[in-house]
Amino acid sequence: MAASTSKASMQNLLQFMKLIGQLKRVPRTGWVYRNVEKPESVSDHMYRMAVMAFSIGDTKLNKDRCIKLALVHDMAECIVGDIAPADNISKNEKHRREEEAMKHLTGLLSEDVKKEIYEIWEEYEYQSSPEAKLVKELDQFEMILQAYEYEDQEKKPGRMQEFFDSTKGRFHHPEVVQLVKSLNEERNSQISAAGSSSEGSLPQAIQSQLPKET
Repeated sequence: MAASTSKASMQNLLQFMKLIGQLKRVPRTGWVYRNVEKPESVSDHMYRMAVMAFSIGDTKLNKDRCIKLALVHDMAECIVGDIAPADNISKNEKHRREEEAMKHLTGLLSEDVKKEIYEIWEEYEYQSSPEAKLVKELDQFEMILQAYEYEDQEKKPGRMQEFFDSTKGRFHHPEVVQLVKSLNEERNSQISAAGSSSEGSLPQAIQSQLPKET
């Protein structure tokens, strides 16, 4: 009986790992909608977030918890896909779908791991800890960093401005604020070098003066 139970557990764990593997093949919807060539996957995004969490120097926060939050926060997307604001799906419906997906995913795991992963997902979803709040800011920062990298790769400074606009006022942790400041300075310098006016400090003001794409 024990051997049979162990075999079933391993089959479930294998199924879980295969589902998680789908994250490597789920593209980030925002980039797809902006016609980015070979857009990053959800797992690409989550991996850099985890490294960002590892790199944060704030000793008041539980770094291991932050890393786990980064690795779990978008896990449901291996089943439901990356639901973006442009998809016109309500927050409640998005939450319902992702909650259902997480229950299915964690149901494949042993009770202790099931409990831990689901609680981590809920912690992020409800922003119920300082660690979850930091990881949410890292989620937003990773997005605008990637947006900037696509601008650079495509040699179209300012093209992804809407992503920067959508995160305005959302950064509060001192380290993340400084990272955003450094990113904006580098980006604004590139926009200025591309021939736009450097007048005004806000990216939106600079973007409005960029030559129109044809």
